[in-house]
Amino acid sequence: MSSENTSRSRPSIVFILLDDMGWRDLACYGSEFYETPNIDRLAAEGMSFTDAYASCPVCSPTRASVLTGKYPARVGVTNWIGGHERGKLISAPYTDHLPLEETCLAEALKAGGYTSWHVGKWHLGGEPYFPENHGFDANVGGCDWGYLRNGYFSPWGIPTLEDGSEGEYLTDRLTEEAVRLIRGCGDRPFFLHLSYYAVHTPIQGKPEYAEHFAAKAEKLGLDKQETFEEGPFFPVEHKKDRRLRRRLVQSDPRYAAMIQSVDEGVGRILRVLEETGRAGNTIVIFTSDNGGLSTAEGCPTTNRPLSEGKGWMYEGGTRSPLIIKWPGVTRPGSRCEVPVTTPDFYPTLLEAAGLDPLPEQHCDGVSMVPLLRGGRKLDREAIFWHYPHYGNQGGTPGSSVRAGDYKLIEFFEGGRLELYNLREDIGEERNLADAQPQIAKRLHDMLRA
Repeated sequence: MSSENTSRSRPSIVFILLDDMGWRDLACYGSEFYETPNIDRLAAEGMSFTDAYASCPVCSPTRASVLTGKYPARVGVTNWIGGHERGKLISAPYTDHLPLEETCLAEALKAGGYTSWHVGKWHLGGEPYFPENHGFDANVGGCDWGYLRNGYFSPWGIPTLEDGSEGEYLTDRLTEEAVRLIRGCGDRPFFLHLSYYAVHTPIQGKPEYAEHFAAKAEKLGLDKQETFEEGPFFPVEHKKDRRLRRRLVQSDPRYAAMIQSVDEGVGRILRVLEETGRAGNTIVIFTSDNGGLSTAEGCPTTNRPLSEGKGWMYEGGTRSPLIIKWPGVTRPGSRCEVPVTTPDFYPTLLEAAGLDPLPEQHCDGVSMVPLLRGGRKLDREAIFWHYPHYGNQGGTPGSSVRAGDYKLIEFFEGGRLELYNLREDIGEERNLADAQPQIAKRLHDMLRA
């Protein structure tokens, strides 16, 4: 077979990355308020992961991890780029861009004949660190911004995306740009890195959708339930006089409206794959860069039964939805309970594309292909997190490790250790560090090593 024919036979890849979408923000993951029929259909046609993790509880580190196959600590991007929160401890220094020395996933796929496009949020450094300098053939809307400074309705003012007509909704526009690229690709395999700015603040959905969900909340009686509980004071200097608030129930109509627009976008992507005859040979991945925003900045969602959310070392901060559809490989409607993490995408996609691994590059990732083919384990003892920063949402610096059912967190303020059995205590309510000191020591030794 010629190299050209080999290239044509490789599967295309659609990698859909949400910003701040929580583990329970989809109907197929247990939400009874948000409506996600298209994403639910993707789950019914593919594999859903119950124990999938973002490699950091905030955005930029996870995004760097997707594209490098490395833990954020190894890349050096350990905080959201631009973050410098101060508390009792000195915030650790970090790299404020995705280094050009890294062989980005787009560059690795290019060797296999792939065309690569980045559409949406980048937040991995300003020029010269934009997507086009990391192997992407097109960059639509990616810049150094971490959030939409002018909101979701045009004019957006994004330097790498022409403003739309007055009031055009950005999620719709990014979907339209992605559809256009797919339609114009010919028969070459492509890698679409579709990184929606949604559902990050500002919480702005289409008014007509928000009205629908306001009526739904009233019909379900959610407007009469206690919505928030007051928490402790924030541990960061710029918020030290304010208390965090924890959302107790999913009921924010504007946030639900944002999710509806994302779901519609996913539906459009799935339809254009069908219309262009590519659906049978395209891997579709849907996931989020960290947990849902639940304790600050309007607290638009809740991750319960998981503890806390974005910016925290607990499960609500790092456990994310993950759906993978690989036609002919993943069993429709299947579920996988094996823990996986962000660096795993890089070696997984290389293997799926039939390309040689780059172990020196994706040194922290493990291919998920055995799981996608129906296997029940990976050759890995543990997965790790390192977030030596204060979160804007109330979290404090720490590191953590999960091995099997056990997870240990080391909080750097005072060196406190917390140990949880996630199989028995998914909400991390019972600290077992004193009751099971041998397990705590074993995991702490792994974390320090």
